[in-house]
Amino acid sequence: MSIKRLVLVFLSFAMLSTFSFSYAQLSSRTFSGFSNQAKPLLLDQAFPFFVSVVSPGQYKVVWNPAEGHYLYRHAFDFSMQQAGNDEELKVDYVLPDGLKKTDQFFGDIEAYYNNVSAELSLSELPDTGATLFIQYQGCADWGFCYPPQRYEFALSP
Repeated sequence: MSIKRLVLVFLSFAMLSTFSFSYAQLSSRTFSGFSNQAKPLLLDQAFPFFVSVVSPGQYKVVWNPAEGHYLYRHAFDFSMQQAGNDEELKVDYVLPDGLKKTDQFFGDIEAYYNNVSAELSLSELPDTGATLFIQYQGCADWGFCYPPQRYEFALSP
């Protein structure tokens, strides 16, 4: 084997080794970073809630956001619809004061990180088959926002 050919084989091997080492270094830094990123919780895990009857026409909706998750005060809305009627009636509600903060998506807001209860007062007693509509939205502290949610809850007289 000629010296020229031996040098060429040696240089080729050296370059391949360098590229392989560089790729291994790059992939360990670049691609492993993706596996360490936070993953969004399922909606029911992030913002579990339940509805309870306080008295006729009075309901309570309680959320318990997961750690590092919060609900927007301005995103809450409640309405009801009697069976067989297309008209949605606004439902009066009371919420406690939230934590004031600057949000990356909505600016200055009030947020709820812990249990929050909405006290609802229906404008009329529900008929059989009436529906309560519950709207809310929340985010995770690390930057993931869930889209606005609208749930239907069957009311009974």
